[in-house]
Amino acid sequence: MVIAITEGIKVTVEVTYQPEFSSPHQHHYVFTYKVNIENNSSHTLQLMRRKWEISDAGDVAKTVEGDGVVGQQPILEPGNKHEYVSGCNLKSGLGKMRGSFFMEKLFDGKYLEVKIPEFQLIADIFDN
Repeated sequence: MVIAITEGIKVTVEVTYQPEFSSPHQHHYVFTYKVNIENNSSHTLQLMRRKWEISDAGDVAKTVEGDGVVGQQPILEPGNKHEYVSGCNLKSGLGKMRGSFFMEKLFDGKYLEVKIPEFQLIADIFDN
């Protein structure tokens, strides 16, 4: 598990390799990651956009951007949390991800870039 805190917004990420959906002989590795966003600030925020940087040891790094997370743009009042699960496919069993959430402060319309901590994507293909 990795953690980053930006102006009172705590982002925690846990990664799981999914061997049942992966095919190492075909260079296809599947990972899921659970993200928990906790608003410990005094502001009500809405998660508007996300930006991910995905690096794969077997390929060129790529950037993925879009609205919200898994089809949602959650509002987090002070003390609230939002959790979601998403996934990533790699061509190798080794990579990493990091990124940002762009959140709007609902009281003044200003944006806050909240860091998503870098985390490793490592296929545990040698575990039995």
